Amino acid sequence: MTTQPSAESRSRNVEFWVILAAILASAMAFIDSSALDVTAPALQADLGIDATQLLWIINSYMLTLSALMLAGGALGDIFGRKRMFAIGIGLSLFASILCGLAQDPNFLIAARALQGVGGAIMTPGSLAIISATVAQERRGRAIGTWATFATLTTLLGPVLGGWLASLGLWRMIFFINVPVAAIALFALLRYVPESYGDRTRRVDIPGAVLVTVGLAALAFGFLQASDVGWGDPVVLAAIAAGVIALALFLLVERRSDHPMVPFSLFKSRTFSGTNLLTFFLYAALRFAPFFLVLNLQQAQGYPPEVAGFAFLPFSVLLTLMSRWSGAWSDRIGARLPLIIGPAITGIGFAMLALPGLTGGQNDYWTSYFPGVIALGIGMGITVTPLTTAVISAAPEESSGTASGINNAVARTAGALGLALVGSLAILYFTGVLQPRLTGANIPAGSVDVMMANAGDFGALSVPAELTGDMASAANEAIRWAFVDTFRLVMIAAAVLAWISAGMAALLVEDKKSN
Repeated sequence: MTTQPSAESRSRNVEFWVILAAILASAMAFIDSSALDVTAPALQADLGIDATQLLWIINSYMLTLSALMLAGGALGDIFGRKRMFAIGIGLSLFASILCGLAQDPNFLIAARALQGVGGAIMTPGSLAIISATVAQERRGRAIGTWATFATLTTLLGPVLGGWLASLGLWRMIFFINVPVAAIALFALLRYVPESYGDRTRRVDIPGAVLVTVGLAALAFGFLQASDVGWGDPVVLAAIAAGVIALALFLLVERRSDHPMVPFSLFKSRTFSGTNLLTFFLYAALRFAPFFLVLNLQQAQGYPPEVAGFAFLPFSVLLTLMSRWSGAWSDRIGARLPLIIGPAITGIGFAMLALPGLTGGQNDYWTSYFPGVIALGIGMGITVTPLTTAVISAAPEESSGTASGINNAVARTAGALGLALVGSLAILYFTGVLQPRLTGANIPAGSVDVMMANAGDFGALSVPAELTGDMASAANEAIRWAFVDTFRLVMIAAAVLAWISAGMAALLVEDKKSN
């Protein structure tokens, strides 16, 4: 006689598959957003793209993800979390295959944007499905398991990207999503029950369209300026269109009875302050690591697999310190940690600006490692108190919305920060390169050729007619021009971090959590 599994056993079996599906989908999202940075030089060389196109490839994913994430959560509540989660995974899978097959930079940019749409539908569903399916007495452990694997993916994403780039297999970063998505879809469709949120909710379509258009127009204007200048009519028109679209978004949200962003939450000084802090700090945290990886590979000569490890101490420290910093903020309130943490983070960015041209990876421990450690300590102090302060500043029934807004603010800041600072960095690199080439006595004709291709950034190649000492001098000038640019970017990141500390000092209320 066959023994039927008990209801408890069936429930735990379903919960296992729910957690697995959520972990795998989140792994896709984290790999899509972090691993590609390390492969950027290899991708740039393979597709023959300039720095502006490279920034678009990195950023188009973040733009659609950040603009549509709040709408993605609403879609799951209305049409079914399982259904929308599956659609998001499927769309991400399809877009990943397109990315992996791309032979043209514009095609890859479009595929990355589509990948972001899939991520925006998929990402909000992970925790929502766990919360709706796992029994309450096991929910905390399930979320902890999900968070642990999410952290592990964040830690290993750049390492994986660097290793694949070193093998000439940067496309595999996208194709890895194929088996991951297949297993996640199998688990989801076979075992996970459907669940809904507030089905009377409506999707804020005008808000979603306006914020997407606004962010895309601003990013286009910022990045186009690096090619044609800030006074170009197309650049000015794009920036004006972005500002108008975002202004209309604010107007629509204020008048909507189903807004993506309930502005009543911003009546709290702490909620406003923590989101301003998030905007400035996470803008820096997006563009600084991107330029660090470029600097290590294109100027300092690190192989990609080593560059992938360079930021690992930051992630490890952040993970190890988060629980301690949460307990500290419980005792003294979030305000002091949110002043100290970003201030130390700013010091870390400033330390990264100090090295010039180093002796390569052998000098990592005395050149970039101390700055990375300071960043890890600063963000280890910051992240948990920031999350706690955001949620505590909102009414209990709006805690999920508050967390979603803060997440969207962080991603939006990263997308706009990378576009703006990336554009300024290209212009600055072009400006400092010419005097360095001239000072190295490079012939005027060769200087003109290199300046015409200065948009290649650190991947700029020396003309074939330059050989021997002249070629070495030209390469040295390119590397130093990139180091000059990197230093300016790190100082900009430090200033943003210190501004975020100021936001905490001015706006976050000094209250202990209950």
